[in-house]
Amino acid sequence: MCLIVVSGTFLSVALAQVIPAVKTPPPIAPPPPVLLSTQKLAIAGLAHDHVHNILSEYRNGKVIIVGIAEGDKKLRERYQLQYNLPDSIFFDDLKKMVTAKKPDVVLGYNPVAKHIDIVEVCAPLGISVMVEKPLAATLAQASRMEFLALKYYIKLLTNYETTWYPSYQHVYDVVAKDSIGQIRKMVVHDGHEGPKEIGCSKDFTNWLTDPDLNGAGALNDFGCYGADLMTWLMNGQKPIAVTAVARHFKLQTYPKVEDDATIIVEYPTATGIIEASWNWPFSIKDLEVFGDEGYMHALDNSNVLARIGKTPAVMRVASPLLSPDDNPISYLQLVTKNRLKGITDRSSLKYNMIVMQILDAAKRSIAEGKRIVL
Repeated sequence: MCLIVVSGTFLSVALAQVIPAVKTPPPIAPPPPVLLSTQKLAIAGLAHDHVHNILSEYRNGKVIIVGIAEGDKKLRERYQLQYNLPDSIFFDDLKKMVTAKKPDVVLGYNPVAKHIDIVEVCAPLGISVMVEKPLAATLAQASRMEFLALKYYIKLLTNYETTWYPSYQHVYDVVAKDSIGQIRKMVVHDGHEGPKEIGCSKDFTNWLTDPDLNGAGALNDFGCYGADLMTWLMNGQKPIAVTAVARHFKLQTYPKVEDDATIIVEYPTATGIIEASWNWPFSIKDLEVFGDEGYMHALDNSNVLARIGKTPAVMRVASPLLSPDDNPISYLQLVTKNRLKGITDRSSLKYNMIVMQILDAAKRSIAEGKRIVL
């Protein structure tokens, strides 16, 4: 046997002569972001915290924002710094902005009572509008907005977070197939610890807790979800009566508006119960539907508990929504380009006028202490 000892340096050189150097491949550039919409979007107002959603999409290159109208200079500066927005897109007046930038659609992130101002400016110019829920602060405002939208043939949509929940769509699909029989009762919980308690911005809470700018307190803020979902599940059927109770548990925190509301919505063959609150120990958005032959419970945005007939209860994760029905901006583009879409769904003007009738009746029921027949 022969033992050969080779120094480390000599061996490295020898191997380098035999084994070619491995070249490191150049880094692969990430694919460009996929646009949710090719439309030119504009923003009216920055006082609604939900505006962070669309501005994040802009920062990630998924939407085209051509203008932002906001009269509060400090508010403009704060968002400009946070999202690195160019000076060229900012205006202090909505009319100036839409005239200069000519957007395809304007998105409203201003106080609910100011939604009507957006439509007053945009409708005569043929510019469609999507506002954050609810449609308006009062039924009178909503009626004026509806008149303008129909007169000038624009789309007027209302955006709800729960519209993009796969679990809610799953419940609707099962009910539509008559799998649980006729609907007899619907229960919707929407609420949290309170806007101040969860850290909403001061710009947001200032108007959210104002009875004129928001139209109410928790009743409008969260009651609209249930009214919208029930209208959708009942295929646009108007209720026959509404009864409501409002409570004011946090007088020191919310002195001007109720922080808890319960609304009973009567239909000829079913009853809906809406529970809206800023006074819960945790945040919840869920939907229960009881039928003659089964029960569906969307516990959150993904999970659904179902019990149909005599079978045991089954928990499942709802299938993801498919584009463009999985995002308000991609959906918005589809609706504005196709008049057949957005007519009878949760975002539609038709359904949200019924929502406003339910909320208005609830406020009258509270003020008068009686059941309101519609």
